[in-house]
Amino acid sequence: MAADLQVLPGNTVRAYRLVHSKFPPIAIFDDVASEEEFEQLYALQALTNPRMLSQAGRLELLPREQIPFGIQGCSYAAAPFTHVNPEGSRFSDGSFGVLYLADSMETAIAEVRYHQQAYWSHVPDLRYERFVFRGLTTRFNEAGALDALTIPRNDPIYSSTDYSASRLLGRSALDASATALRYHSVRQPEGVCWGLFTPKQVKSIVQTAHYEMIWSGEIAAVHKLSTHIG
Repeated sequence: MAADLQVLPGNTVRAYRLVHSKFPPIAIFDDVASEEEFEQLYALQALTNPRMLSQAGRLELLPREQIPFGIQGCSYAAAPFTHVNPEGSRFSDGSFGVLYLADSMETAIAEVRYHQQAYWSHVPDLRYERFVFRGLTTRFNEAGALDALTIPRNDPIYSSTDYSASRLLGRSALDASATALRYHSVRQPEGVCWGLFTPKQVKSIVQTAHYEMIWSGEIAAVHKLSTHIG
């Protein structure tokens, strides 16, 4: 499957992401500038701060050479690969991580809104709640990504609810050492998304604003709360 897709050239792309505010940045990634410094700090934290190690997640899932140490927002780049959802996602069966990005904040909101709606609709007796997210702006290099925009929107990989075909494509792309997949957003008309199989392509991730989603039996509204300064 992956062998049939065009490999994209090396272009720097600006993309967007929403992260639930209950997940803070992981200091152990942001406090060092190299793999050597990370190993030293990790060894120290193992002796003095086991809680920090727990926050770092399953580091065995992410080879050290794939971590873009020294960039702004390194923890945001690494986290999806050490905190893998065991239930999987569109392009992962749950055995590996994917960093999902969107071409606009509107597309990112549409994607997250759908999944929040699906999750919270199964929570009984939830009448009213507000969920706060960090808006992130990302710069990354597309080199080595596969272009799934050439696949028709009616293809099974773009199913709204059945991820079996898209997960096969994700595994095929990962096995082919692709850095990412570029694909049509399923939740936002005309939107484009990326699923990165490695954080190594990321150049920076910067927090820009906070957003809240209001639940009242469904996601009734999304509001931009503030612009991040600092």
